[in-house]
Amino acid sequence: MEIRFTKMHGAGNDYIYVNAFEQTLEDPPAFAARFSDRHKGIGGDGLVLIGPSEIADVRMRMFNADGSEGRMCGNASRCIAKYVYERGICQKETIRLETLAGIKELHVHAEGGRVQAVTVNMGTPKLHPADLPMLAEGETFVEQAIEVAGRTYQATAVNTGAPHLVVFTTTPVHELPLGEIGPRFERHPLFPDRVNTDFVNQLGAGDFQMRVFERGSGETLACGTGASAVVVAAVLTGRARRDQEVCVHLLGGELYVSWLSGGDVIMRGPAVEVFEGCVDV
Repeated sequence: MEIRFTKMHGAGNDYIYVNAFEQTLEDPPAFAARFSDRHKGIGGDGLVLIGPSEIADVRMRMFNADGSEGRMCGNASRCIAKYVYERGICQKETIRLETLAGIKELHVHAEGGRVQAVTVNMGTPKLHPADLPMLAEGETFVEQAIEVAGRTYQATAVNTGAPHLVVFTTTPVHELPLGEIGPRFERHPLFPDRVNTDFVNQLGAGDFQMRVFERGSGETLACGTGASAVVVAAVLTGRARRDQEVCVHLLGGELYVSWLSGGDVIMRGPAVEVFEGCVDV
């Protein structure tokens, strides 16, 4: 069976996109695990299915590189907006996207029919540990101690459509051994469903550098839910303000995020199509 796909990325966070309006993928987890391999497959941080929705304009399902299904991906949602807009599937300025984390609104910035950037309303972050889920007491987990591999870190837990643990550090993030500590954070006993971890340096007012270790995928070049979680955590810990647009520098580029006084997190960033192809499954 031949499956057509499109490779796209948002700030370097790359996925394999399959048009589920036109074709059916029988085993998405197996496809994701097989073809996300960067040496023996197409290569990517996972798989995204773009298909019809009964409650929104379009629906997404996303699978990590290990085949596990995620609830939401901010970078992938921008790429979906570009895909459906440029192909005439949904040419609206504001596209409603169904995800496992709820319906997200995507505002398209287009010139001459081509999408240059997309602004995503990520919704209201969840801060109660049970919403990650996280096995911790209290209403929030903000800059509290967590022990990983014999070292104590100060961390903040936020769910921005996916569970994140944000660690602000004075150690330059490029020096951190994420290949060693990332899996230890991901599978920490406090997180029964695993967790994404964001390691962050503050560069200045409204300016942050981060690296992210995503559950099921390992280190990625960017993470939209992660950048959103970083800004929420920055506000909660006094490093940023509500309604302030913050620049988050990731290995793959920049994302611009603000946590509005009304409660929602707004993220703006690029969406890029790389190539199309087909594979036999």
